Amino acid sequence: MNPLRVSDPKIKILRVIARLNIGGPAIHVVLLSAGMDRVRFESLLVSGSENPGEGSMLDYALSHGVQPAIIPEIVGEFSLGPREMRALVRLYRLMRQERPHVVHTHTAKAGFVGRLAARLARVPVVVHTFHGHVLHGYYGLRKTQLLRRMERGLACLTDCIITVSEHVKRDLVTYGVAAADRIQVISLGLELDPFLDCGPYRGAFRRELQLNGAERLVGIVGRIFPIKNHHLFLEAAALVAREDPAARFVIVGDGTLRPALERQAQETGIADRVIFTGWRRDLPGIYADLDVLAVTLNNKGTPVSAIEAMAAGCPVVATNVGGLPNLIREGETGYLVPPGDAPAVATALLRVLHQPEMARCMGETARKAARERFSAQRLITDMEQLYLELLGRKRVLC
Repeated sequence: MNPLRVSDPKIKILRVIARLNIGGPAIHVVLLSAGMDRVRFESLLVSGSENPGEGSMLDYALSHGVQPAIIPEIVGEFSLGPREMRALVRLYRLMRQERPHVVHTHTAKAGFVGRLAARLARVPVVVHTFHGHVLHGYYGLRKTQLLRRMERGLACLTDCIITVSEHVKRDLVTYGVAAADRIQVISLGLELDPFLDCGPYRGAFRRELQLNGAERLVGIVGRIFPIKNHHLFLEAAALVAREDPAARFVIVGDGTLRPALERQAQETGIADRVIFTGWRRDLPGIYADLDVLAVTLNNKGTPVSAIEAMAAGCPVVATNVGGLPNLIREGETGYLVPPGDAPAVATALLRVLHQPEMARCMGETARKAARERFSAQRLITDMEQLYLELLGRKRVLC
């Protein structure tokens, strides 16, 4: 395949993601596909199918004018078999047909089949983004070691590795995936205006929940999945409930673990104070009515819920993992606590709930920080510059 040159009308970017389930990576690829300079760039998004209970952001993509090509064999669960071979062949054929200048993969499974297909199709530039990673905390020892070896091999096929936080970059270096000089940090970017301007929505969510105004509302937002550790949230909620009769707890999101969480709420005696909303699209109004957001992750890149809450002026109590230490300024925009420590989570939540003036100041500081660091336009500009730099190094542009 002969690489295209700058005399061609546009630089073609083909992005591959395992699935458009509800969460940060899906938002990320849609914003990049929709927002890049259409005079200079042409984007094609390829996705697999969502797993049960994950929710879909296809409507979000379509609302931004992005019509993804669906290859169902690119599923999220890690495995190696005939399905992955079919995904590889279909991606290879698509790349030979579309002749992209850049293939940019997101998430582990898409990174595996997408990078292999790109090299087989002789795509000039191959980029992969780690939004987090599955190199510890997801699987058993043998599978984790296999994944680390695979990522080291795939890094040799990759022109640039991107992470969304310095913490994830350090992890990749520690696990030997790639040297530090081959990894670039590009923070998430989001459409923050609805969250920055969420004041008019204030009160609506509490009225929907039939709260009388005196309650203090603690929330957690996101897919109900093991790595998110909603069980820790409920452990901390039970401790908070003993100290504060006005505290109420809302779990926004869904997933296959929801029945187990409902049982846990019953067993700990707080079921009447815990509200499960399922998936919601009106997140600006939800954050506007939270007194504090809890993020109880075991391991993560940079969770979108924390950024959205900050933009809405909501303090965040988060476990000290992934990109959260780079996001939360201790005592200024929220609090960081040790992972897995329910008493520490509860203590930090109570500190926010019982000091409303301090919480208000935290929220304002958080709003300013989110606006400055995590805009969608900043993300798009950073990525456009990176693509042009990589293409220039390969002398694809002349």
